[in-house]
Amino acid sequence: MPPEATGIPIRTILLGVAGVSLVALGGAGAGAVVKSDPVLTDLSLSWIRYGHGHDLATALVYAGLGLVIWAWVRLGRMVQRRHVGSAAVLIAIVAWTLPLLLSPPLFSKDVYSYLAQGQLALHGFDPYRVGPAALPSPLSDNVSWVWQNTPAPYGPLFILIAKTVVWVTGAGVIGGVVLMRLVLAAGLALLCWSLPGLARHLGGRPAVALWLAAANPLMLVHLIGGGHNDILMVGLMAAGALLVLDKRHVHGIALVSLAVAIKATAVVVLPFLVLVWAARLDGTERSRLGRAVAYGTAVFGAVFVLCSVVAGVDLGWIPALKSSSAIVNWLSLPSAVGDFVYTLVSLVVKVEPGVFMAVARAAGSVLLVYIAWRQWRAAEDGGPNAIRHAALTMLAVALLSPATLPWYFSWPLVLGAGLAWTAKGLTAAVFFSSVLLLVTFPNGDTGLYSWGYLALTAAVSALAAVSLTRPDPLELSFRPLPARTSAAAG
Repeated sequence: MPPEATGIPIRTILLGVAGVSLVALGGAGAGAVVKSDPVLTDLSLSWIRYGHGHDLATALVYAGLGLVIWAWVRLGRMVQRRHVGSAAVLIAIVAWTLPLLLSPPLFSKDVYSYLAQGQLALHGFDPYRVGPAALPSPLSDNVSWVWQNTPAPYGPLFILIAKTVVWVTGAGVIGGVVLMRLVLAAGLALLCWSLPGLARHLGGRPAVALWLAAANPLMLVHLIGGGHNDILMVGLMAAGALLVLDKRHVHGIALVSLAVAIKATAVVVLPFLVLVWAARLDGTERSRLGRAVAYGTAVFGAVFVLCSVVAGVDLGWIPALKSSSAIVNWLSLPSAVGDFVYTLVSLVVKVEPGVFMAVARAAGSVLLVYIAWRQWRAAEDGGPNAIRHAALTMLAVALLSPATLPWYFSWPLVLGAGLAWTAKGLTAAVFFSSVLLLVTFPNGDTGLYSWGYLALTAAVSALAAVSLTRPDPLELSFRPLPARTSAAAG
């Protein structure tokens, strides 16, 4: 197998920098902006949030997204052909991340919820029992109306992080958003460290894994630009999985336990890591599994109790997890089925939609448990194959949970990025990543029910996917493509 080249695709990296810079600039008017932005007011730029100014800002965001996707696909072509290696992808990730760290929140208002929940904890309120509206402030004013009275569904470590960020920034909105992003970016750093190691264990290529997961616009624009705590969760999750595969079982389980203390979804990975640990112990199959479960439970319990004690919270976040059911969109297959059946039935008789949604979601939960059990049993021999089954289970979680948002698909993507991907698989990944990137509007509203917009999104995503293996598929170039693109030229 030929070695990877060491060239740096400067023009492609700069193309992506231009893209994320336009996204960040346009986000000042079209993003999930602060209700009262002193920066725009002091610079006399408030006009960018209204009328033609808002239209211009929106155009900048979408032009930037187009450039980002273009740069990512170009980089992917070079990675596939081994024109560039991991170093070039890492440079691109850093360059494409920096402008997003200082942008307004993009495609989501969740970061305001995080900060408001931290402020609740800082002022002695229990964020697992009351919502941001319990403490009126500039932070809670910017929280989406959907979550104003919703308790926090996040683990104790994240509540501690949010409380610390609010304390350090004096409850400032803009300072809080920037500092929260910087903290969450540690998850991206963990990804960049762990993905090459996971690829070596899983049979993939480090450069492909980094390009597919860490440099993916879905990851950068939504998780960094949107300021979602998922990036910290998946970073800890990936690093923990790598440590377990490297036979550092206690440290690996501890890191994944920290990921659970950020967001509960990471708990799905723990049973698979226990199987990896059990396969390396002596004794009968039953005794090995029993000891690994006991060891893993002890580590998880110690880490979680410590996080809860330091954060000063209890287990109230567990019942708060049901709050996500307020989200209804067809990215969740059970919600899509429930909504579709209700729509058909309502054409004939007048009925309440709640029953259809409840039944469909209950059926989805049963199916999810069955799939998770089958995947766990299939991974009972342990070893790297357990991570592949964990990734498939995470994909089922994203698809079958009562509520699904576009960035939830980063969960299986991170775990599966280190596998040996075929060209068709990577093409499909580009298509779905692009669709998921674009189906949310810059201000955080969903575009999943704007059918004309979805058709355009699908067309753009299909063009991006085809471009991964066929440069200039529309044949717009006036000069013939070289047989082998120079990595240095990018």
